[in-house]
Amino acid sequence: MTTSPPVLSVRGLSVRFLMPGGRQVPAVTDAHFDVAPGECLALVGESGCGKSVLASALLGLLPANARTAGHAHLDDLDLLTADEATLAGRVRGRRIGLVPQSPAAHLTPVRTIRSQVEETVAELKGVRGRAALRTAAEQAAARAAFPADHLDRHPHELSGGLAQRAATALALIGDAPLLLADEPTTGLDRDLVERTVDELRRHVDAAQGRALLMITHDLAAAARIADRVAVMYAGRIVELTPADTFFGTPGPRHPYSRGLLDALPERAFTPIPGLPPELGSLPDGCAFAPRCDRATPACATVPALTASVACHHPVPARTPEDARA
Repeated sequence: MTTSPPVLSVRGLSVRFLMPGGRQVPAVTDAHFDVAPGECLALVGESGCGKSVLASALLGLLPANARTAGHAHLDDLDLLTADEATLAGRVRGRRIGLVPQSPAAHLTPVRTIRSQVEETVAELKGVRGRAALRTAAEQAAARAAFPADHLDRHPHELSGGLAQRAATALALIGDAPLLLADEPTTGLDRDLVERTVDELRRHVDAAQGRALLMITHDLAAAARIADRVAVMYAGRIVELTPADTFFGTPGPRHPYSRGLLDALPERAFTPIPGLPPELGSLPDGCAFAPRCDRATPACATVPALTASVACHHPVPARTPEDARA
């Protein structure tokens, strides 16, 4: 039996920002993960932990003062070394479809949704002719559950949920192998969150070689859609595990991951003490140690990601009895 190669393979991806005076601020450090055909990988963590910087690195959308290292292979292409012409002409929209964090800002405010969808269909699908474009635009809208009678509206005339659906429709047009959804549920009510993640999940197809990387702080959305969960803290991936393991038993093993779950209202509703560190002044060793009740002097060194967790003192595995308690 053969195993299909990953849609995306990330090895040692690091991003640093050059600041005035020559100071360097690490935003992502040594990220390693794959996304397989037919898989949804949820990258989770608090705001400011580096998730969106990682997404921008994959798309070549980092600011000019950013410096990258490592590799991020999308099939035969290394996204970190590809030039702007390649990224704009071969990657964005065609090989990576982006559902942005702020759809209203992503949409052109002075043009109707129909004109933006038709333009994207013409560019990515080669559709020509007024009638054919109109039909294709309505089909693209229906795919994202965007109502056809709203296509002739401008972005400012849409609710947050409809703007999200319009952005999702644009992202799906190219049938890209990788769909990258950056905080796609921000600002949506729970019903729209569930509908949105279900629409994203329908794009994922092993036979078609399509996968989803969802960046989110919404653990309920991740539980609904993800096959695996990668937890990021202070720019590092500290845990990478199957979703069933993460949300069930034995549960997450990193103290930060366990803290994220315990902070949910439906769980212990116990917030993690303290605040994430500033990326420009990270502590030596494990960045979570100042907030961790399991920290010891051993945490003065950075733990490697081994056996799915990067921690010197992983929390005990949960038992089925624990889960029922």
